[in-house]
Amino acid sequence: MTRKVVIVGAGQAGYQVAASLRGKKFDGPIVILGEEPALPYQRPPLSKGYVKGEAKESTLLLRSADFYTTNNIEVRLDCCVAALDRTGREVVCAGGERMPYDSLVLATGGRVRKLPVPGAELAGVAYVRTLADAVALKPQIEAGGNVVVIGGGFIGLECASVVSVLGCKVVVLEAMDRLMARVVSPVLSDYYRDLHRGRGVDVRLGASVTEIVGTGGRVTGVRCGDGSTIPADLVVVGIGIIANDDLAKAAGLACDRGIVVDALLRTADPDIYAIGDCAAFPHPMAQGLVRLESVQNAIDQGKIVADAIMGEAKTYAAVPWFWSDQYEVKLQIVGLTQHYDDTVTLGDVGTGRFSVLYFRDGAMIGIDSVNMPSDHVVGRKLFGARKSVTIDAARAPGFSLRSQV
Repeated sequence: MTRKVVIVGAGQAGYQVAASLRGKKFDGPIVILGEEPALPYQRPPLSKGYVKGEAKESTLLLRSADFYTTNNIEVRLDCCVAALDRTGREVVCAGGERMPYDSLVLATGGRVRKLPVPGAELAGVAYVRTLADAVALKPQIEAGGNVVVIGGGFIGLECASVVSVLGCKVVVLEAMDRLMARVVSPVLSDYYRDLHRGRGVDVRLGASVTEIVGTGGRVTGVRCGDGSTIPADLVVVGIGIIANDDLAKAAGLACDRGIVVDALLRTADPDIYAIGDCAAFPHPMAQGLVRLESVQNAIDQGKIVADAIMGEAKTYAAVPWFWSDQYEVKLQIVGLTQHYDDTVTLGDVGTGRFSVLYFRDGAMIGIDSVNMPSDHVVGRKLFGARKSVTIDAARAPGFSLRSQV
């Protein structure tokens, strides 16, 4: 019997399921339902190359329209899914159309966390999540002037580096006492603080925002918790992503800051999978469920689900990795470092070429590498082979990661 696969979400993860299925000679109908008007595209360049003018919209596409036609993959754009009918195994579209499925993949991604202060709706307050966001943001950056970036995480700092290079006067406001505090060690936080300040960016830590002020419906400044007001022609907000799990919740599927799945990426309903930014899943390197926002995770989970639909179910255990480009500095991350209790730094932070090794209970669980791609590659090999490195070994004179492979 021919099985029909419906994929809700036209991002990296959704695309990967469809492409992998066709690569495995799956001959049933495949439908991708996307809320946005664009074919599946790359998100990472939006806050980097695209707003700098180094990438065009056409170059962001994962594949051209011909790919979907040639591979008989139906892509419906501007399609909002209103509900899931698990009993009838149908996806209900906003217009009322009911689309049957045999296997359903939820690749719904995430949405930006909105700034919860007065004035956040003013023109000139921007987010960077979708292509439409980036298209609207680009001319505002090109106009120059005073830019305030709210949020000192990856997206905020990547945007700050871009707009600074383009000649804008930039202020970064971070509510916590260090940059990227939820994901990197103090060594990395301090390095990136100094990096941005050295490029003329005004980095303010422990800075809360109480209001966005404006005139005539457009932003003119940002009011902080200390009572000061920072002039702003443009405000870019990057304070996190919320998983799009509303459809799953309404359908009675378990959610915990994401759609809960098992090690095979299945929900409690065996015909429904969830992958990518929206999925909360177990991982051998994690304590409890984890939700990851990365290209690697989207691609690898898409492949695993394609295998499962083809009757080749496999446990998801891919080694997580991620990167961030700020100025000419490349940060590469491998592993999962939540709940680490110690670190070892290799190399010289002052030269801008170093790695931070993370440990929990004496065993290495992750590596952050700054301009040290060889350490990153070795780390991926070590974790992929499930080889353990102890903190005592890492602290020994003459230790090198390469010697551990």
